[in-house]
Amino acid sequence: MPLIEVPTLAVPRTALVTGGSGGIGRATAARLAAMGSRIAVGYNSRRDVAEDVVRGLQGSGHFSLRVAIDDPASIAEAAASIGERFGSLDALINSGGATTPVPANDLDALTDDIFDRAVMLNLRGPFATIRALRPLLERGDNSVIVNISSIAARTGLGSSLAYLAAKGGLDSLTIALAKVLAPKIRVFSVSPAGVDTDFVPHRTREQLEKTAERLPLGRVTTADDVARAVTACAVNLTSSTGIVVPVDEGRHL
Repeated sequence: MPLIEVPTLAVPRTALVTGGSGGIGRATAARLAAMGSRIAVGYNSRRDVAEDVVRGLQGSGHFSLRVAIDDPASIAEAAASIGERFGSLDALINSGGATTPVPANDLDALTDDIFDRAVMLNLRGPFATIRALRPLLERGDNSVIVNISSIAARTGLGSSLAYLAAKGGLDSLTIALAKVLAPKIRVFSVSPAGVDTDFVPHRTREQLEKTAERLPLGRVTTADDVARAVTACAVNLTSSTGIVVPVDEGRHL
């Protein structure tokens, strides 16, 4: 039998991880750095945490920078800084976002302000970041965008109706942008269920474990589980674009 030729992995030379001070962002930055990428760790307010993430990354050339995804000026400044440091960008990981838990049946509690903020941070912000970084990504090599979505977009169950609606919009945006940005840039959504991080305020590990008991794979998703899916999209799925990848222990079933 002839030997199977193993292709060289398309590891991004440079990557921006927004929300890099959070659990999924930190894990993704660590995975990509370990593969040889230079990482820009984006943060909103937790500069000290982002700098700690940078110090813990393998390799060299990493740095932290403020990317407030609800502030167009901040995004523009970040794009300029990355252009100066890297010259181009091979991977954009849109991991920034936030949620305000509101019971689904309490429509009055889901105020316009809460709804607008959910859309701003989980849909408009990622789009604005993509728009600003597009020129650098088009200069990159085998460039990829990975949006961190949520299985709530598919199941209709999540921290709030506004959050799941915004993530549904993000998945639709992923599919549309995969067409618009091809062939230079591939676009994916990675869609986790409840991840063992502090992303959802006041959610406990016990709550996650009770939910996991009802899932086909019966375990709680970790930030590194999501990071491995992100790196698979960036590095391995070089003939794919415009797809939503569940990382949810089978919850979508």
